[in-house]
Amino acid sequence: MTKKKAAKRRFGAMRQYPSGRWTASYVDPTGLRRRSPETFATKTDAEVWLSQVEADLTRGDWTDPDAGAVNFEEYALRWVDERKLAATTDELYRRLLRLHILPTFRQWDLDEITPPRVRAWRAERLASTGADSTVAKAYRLLKAVLQTAADDELIRRNPCRIKGAGKESADERPVATVEQVDALADAMGPRWRLMVYFASYASLRPEEQAELRRTDVVLPEEPDQPKRRESEGKVEHEPVLLRISRAAPELTTGRRVTGDTKSQAGRRTVVLSGFLYVDVRRHLDWFASKEPDGLLFVGERGAPFRRSTFGRKWRKARDKVGLPPNFRFYDLRHTGNTLVTQSGGTLKDVMVRAGQSTEKAALIYQHSPMGRQKEVAQGLDARVRAARKVTADSNGDGGTGPDSGASGARVVRHG
Repeated sequence: MTKKKAAKRRFGAMRQYPSGRWTASYVDPTGLRRRSPETFATKTDAEVWLSQVEADLTRGDWTDPDAGAVNFEEYALRWVDERKLAATTDELYRRLLRLHILPTFRQWDLDEITPPRVRAWRAERLASTGADSTVAKAYRLLKAVLQTAADDELIRRNPCRIKGAGKESADERPVATVEQVDALADAMGPRWRLMVYFASYASLRPEEQAELRRTDVVLPEEPDQPKRRESEGKVEHEPVLLRISRAAPELTTGRRVTGDTKSQAGRRTVVLSGFLYVDVRRHLDWFASKEPDGLLFVGERGAPFRRSTFGRKWRKARDKVGLPPNFRFYDLRHTGNTLVTQSGGTLKDVMVRAGQSTEKAALIYQHSPMGRQKEVAQGLDARVRAARKVTADSNGDGGTGPDSGASGARVVRHG
């Protein structure tokens, strides 16, 4: 049985097969005839499909149906290669791809990744890993790769459309007290105690400390007779300066990658508090590498410290002090920066000291624990009481004080 003649229409053509189903075709901008990827049950369905194609052509939204026939794994790995990322970011992206994204999507072409498949993948990852933060990172990476594919006109639209799926809602990090910081420094031992203080009170990241050198420490000139504070009877030193210009993060392979700081804001000079002078001086004399430009923190054999070895010491010290298991060495930054804000430091002060390039990042350190809330409440109480007393005195209320009446204000009777 022969096929029926194609029905003539203004755009495209339709044809009915002997089975009764319909197919449609059109000529694309390059002059190539394109056929519908599937047949239709009715002529109306075929007409609707042609109308959608025509509308896409009119709006300039038409894409080559074969453009998306690119394997996702090949495209994603090339995407990472082309970004020239920092070593730690490159490692993170490849790990997310290997563990969380490619096991599901490596078999598909770009145009086969649909919103339902993305939703199903995310739900499976959340259920199987329980790591909401990791899944959010993986989703952001998948969305970024597919957005580039959309920009490259390989797919019509990014299929990652789950609202809020890329946001992380991590718990507020714990803040160690000054007493706990001192106990941690003691527990870490003489060689590593300064690292604890630099993390806590100089806001240094681990990778920044790993690349600190003798030449980065600017000590004040020693006077013949150090000044003494008459009120405290303590030796007063000029501040020590730390110049942060490089970082050496350690990858999971154990390889250190020396390079720039996390951001341009990471290149900074940190003014150390006076109480750290003795610890800095002793560390330089006893533990730092002896070369003029030697590393500040090295192991007992003079080699750069390893994350694994330092991590074991850190966990033992943390457990000895009684801090929770989720308290990281990195969290020590929260202590110093929180104290800076509570001592009157502005948001900009914290940004400069911590090497943060955005206010959002610096706001992490705007902690206000219960103890601080009580101080705020007491301060508010004192201010309100003082203001009411001034009002009462100026109005000649005599015994009406800040604690009398509903608010300590004058009571006016009418009628």
